[in-house]
Amino acid sequence: MSDKERKQEKADVNASKDVDSSELEPSPEAKTVEADSAKENAEMAKLTADLAELKQTLLRRQADFENYRKRIEKERFEDSKRATARVIEGLIPVIDGFEHALAAHRDAEEYESYRKGFELIYKQLLDNITKLGAQRMDPVGQPFDPNLHQAMDRTETTEEKDGTILQVFQPGYVFHGRVLRPAMVRVAVHPSPASKEAVN
Repeated sequence: MSDKERKQEKADVNASKDVDSSELEPSPEAKTVEADSAKENAEMAKLTADLAELKQTLLRRQADFENYRKRIEKERFEDSKRATARVIEGLIPVIDGFEHALAAHRDAEEYESYRKGFELIYKQLLDNITKLGAQRMDPVGQPFDPNLHQAMDRTETTEEKDGTILQVFQPGYVFHGRVLRPAMVRVAVHPSPASKEAVN
């Protein structure tokens, strides 16, 4: 290092010693600006946190509302099905009455026009409850199912499989998987050994 460079370094050191310590401290205006900036940064952080919390709350509320809407729609659909089922249950005895009236005048010639009118009304009623979602059960020849049928009588026979429905006294009705009325039936049963011995 040359003499000239050494002298310059000493001059710089001495100059730094001569600087007044008050010049190193920030001015009151600078302190105010710095304090305001820190305060604004804190407020900004708080607002950002509040915004994030509000977004989460909104998402939760939207999810809750969507679940509520779906539940209400499902309940309305179920209520509608129950109301329709009550209407169909009220119409079933009317259909039964028509069937009995038609059976009573099956062979009489003078009742032919009367019978045709009854048959038309009967068909309209059946078509209407079918459109509403009801299904008629006329299970002759099918196996007996206690969930769908009500056994009113048994007939011992070996000509049919055990548990086969031989006759339907009154048809049953099902609405969307729910039995409105079970079919009232006569069921085939195989003779037991005790009843065979009684016959002999």
